[in-house]
Amino acid sequence: MAIKPLFDKVVIKAIETDEKTASGIVLPGAAKEKPQLATVVAVGPGGLVDGKEVKMQVKVGDRVLYSKYAGSEFKIDKEEVVIVRQSDILAIVE
Repeated sequence: MAIKPLFDKVVIKAIETDEKTASGIVLPGAAKEKPQLATVVAVGPGGLVDGKEVKMQVKVGDRVLYSKYAGSEFKIDKEEVVIVRQSDILAIVE
C-alpha cells in the first residue's frame, strides 16, 4: 500500500539498533529505547500550513533523527511506520 502524506507530514520507518550493549549484554524488548534514527519513506507536498508557507527540506531515502515522542505510529502491510510533522525532524544524517 502506498502512503501519500498531506501538507508538512513525513512518513518515516525506524532503523532498528543493536539489541546488545557494548559489553555484550542482550537487552530484552522492554529495556530497549525507542529508536530515533529513521529512513524517510514518503514526504508531503508542503505548502500553506497554519498560515505559513512550508518548504519541505527532506526527501525520500534521507536518514533522519527525530524527536523521541513525536508523531503517530501505524502498522501498514505488516510494517511499522511513524508519521511526523517536518518540524519534529531534528537533522538529516549523512
